[in-house]
Amino acid sequence: MEVGKGKARVIRPDRSQLQWDLLDLEGWLPPDHVARVVWAFVERLDLSAFQDRIEAREGGPGRPAADPAVLLALWLLATIEGVGSARALDRLAHSHLAYRWIAGGVPVNYHGLADFRVVHGDALDALMSRSLATLLAEGLVAFDELTVDGTRVRADAGRHSFRSRSRLDKHEQRARQRLARLRAELESDPAAASRRRAGARQRAERELGERIDKAHQALDRAEEVRRAEAKRHRKRAAKAKPPESSTTDPEARKMRFADGSIAPGYNIQVATDPNGLILGILATDRRADSGLASDMVSEVFRHCGSRPNRLLVDTSYATTEDIAAFAAPPQPITVYMPLRPEKTDASAASVRKRNLLRSREPEAVRAWRARMASEEGQQVYARRKRIERVNANLKARGLGRLLVRGLAKVQATCLLHALAHNLMTAHRLRTA
Repeated sequence: MEVGKGKARVIRPDRSQLQWDLLDLEGWLPPDHVARVVWAFVERLDLSAFQDRIEAREGGPGRPAADPAVLLALWLLATIEGVGSARALDRLAHSHLAYRWIAGGVPVNYHGLADFRVVHGDALDALMSRSLATLLAEGLVAFDELTVDGTRVRADAGRHSFRSRSRLDKHEQRARQRLARLRAELESDPAAASRRRAGARQRAERELGERIDKAHQALDRAEEVRRAEAKRHRKRAAKAKPPESSTTDPEARKMRFADGSIAPGYNIQVATDPNGLILGILATDRRADSGLASDMVSEVFRHCGSRPNRLLVDTSYATTEDIAAFAAPPQPITVYMPLRPEKTDASAASVRKRNLLRSREPEAVRAWRARMASEEGQQVYARRKRIERVNANLKARGLGRLLVRGLAKVQATCLLHALAHNLMTAHRLRTA
């Protein structure tokens, strides 16, 4: 047979032809797919706290709600794969095999997915405690050593949304004037379409007013902190600019990030064990990590019911009061925190004053100084670098840029990331 003569015969696509496809979700999804790992984890959980909020009940009116197990599993898989948008997850649940396998025909939409992620903060917090209890029972948690670090994440707000007290008052006055005009238009306009549009604008203005009120509250808190700092650092307080608050996300604060930029963000505190499991995660609006050691130890104790033997933290993360309190029985904690470098050009009077103050320090603080000056203490502290991998994993899965606003919603998102991280870390430890 001669090749190359005549026009080639090919099958052309016919997209107008209706087709009936058979989809075998169970057969097509590989047995070792991560979606099956996620679903096996969710099936073992007690989700009664999620189900208690469902209004539709057996024998009563109302459309059945989507199974919370499906919504939670979808978000866990999406978090593991770095998908943070509810709209993107909605598309995946209708088009991607793994997400369709988890959904199993349960109808989902982006609005329900978005609400589920942020309104169940207390249930996610309880779920974190129960999942850690399971990991402790399996012996996967190495609780003798706790590493704590903070990582800054960008908030869903712009730099120009920040306003001082005077600018915020002017913005509020203009918003109230627009809202009054919209109300007048809504009452006088007989057209239904116009009324709907005016109603939408009215809702938007009302929500803006609520955010402005929250911005005022955030300014009040910032001014209280400023007054407290002024008592310790008068010169620094005199040079500081007036506090500002965002009208987009009033609980976000301007922070300096690793690339040198200044942008709205949150400071996420993470506590891990030597195996890389997250034992506590806390969203804060603090610019600095200093003084947060006590809060994080309390957070881990709340989830795990115990305190670690050793605590590895960065410089100034724990105060001297914290170090002394941690050393108290019945569960003393040995703190490993770098010493601040001392000034080499200090005057003799400054050196005498410093030595006098140190001679009055508690025994636990003097022991910490001696410990960190030793080679053994430095070797133990060197293990703190392991938490950087955990922070990098969280950022790679989308925690570097938030898509929600408000501290409570940010905390719920962080808990979801912690659950997803622990799920995959525990799976790795079990199969190692």
